[in-house]
Amino acid sequence: MNRPMDTFRGSLLMVLAMATFALEDMFIKSAASNMPVGQILILFGLGGMGIFAGLARAQGHRPWHPGFCARPMLWRCLAEVTGRLCYTLAIALTPLSSASAILQATPLVVAAGAVVFFAEPVGWRRWLAIAVGFVGVLLILRPGLGGFEPASLFAVIGTIGFAGRDLATRAAPKDMSNNQLGFLGFAMLVIAGVLVLGWTGGAIWPSSTNWLQIAAAVVIGVIAYNALSAAMRAGEISVIAPFRYTRLVFAMILGILIFDEQPDTLTLIGSALIVGSGVFTLLRARKA
Repeated sequence: MNRPMDTFRGSLLMVLAMATFALEDMFIKSAASNMPVGQILILFGLGGMGIFAGLARAQGHRPWHPGFCARPMLWRCLAEVTGRLCYTLAIALTPLSSASAILQATPLVVAAGAVVFFAEPVGWRRWLAIAVGFVGVLLILRPGLGGFEPASLFAVIGTIGFAGRDLATRAAPKDMSNNQLGFLGFAMLVIAGVLVLGWTGGAIWPSSTNWLQIAAAVVIGVIAYNALSAAMRAGEISVIAPFRYTRLVFAMILGILIFDEQPDTLTLIGSALIVGSGVFTLLRARKA
């Protein structure tokens, strides 16, 4: 049985992860203004692999864990490649605030998946909140309306990938460290980058600014990845997952301040529905 302090610690780790992921997105979007997305993923992945390999060895672990070949971890790898690839394309091609807002549907998918795979209880009220959250996603996507951006669908696919990754992380062997999980995750970024760059081509030699942007994204991404992995392995997943919604706040602030984005009314209403459903889900989980 999960202790309340485990859940509280997991919630704080999730907030830290979301703040640092928003910063990581900012640096990647900045680099993508003059670098191919595939090349960014490759460099970003290699940098993260190097750091996590060093951290794992410092703890007396090998970066490669035999459990990587287990079926849940293979599913995690596939979900990681899908999520990272599609979401990176989304933040490169669409406003950071809208891509991040769509990504906030991840806890809804995770909460639903927790019922199926881990038998966690979710009542009808939380199911209703999940449905309201998806309505918020549709308002941001606005399919069939003039403001619809096809590239936003990359964020939807990325959301599904990240939810699958988080659920598979829950099923990871207990003796697999967060550093080993991080090494595996960043290795999947390299694979995703090779696939994209092989398709698009156009690699360039990064400028000094690009190198700084990627280095900052790597360091911040390592912090974010460690915090997320730790959060998803602590406490009750249906309570911890809704704290993902804090990423939307951080992303909107950065989008406005750094990229001069101005979220429109439908985006703000959709975001409010998503966040509201997340808060309600959290309150219902605590009451239960």
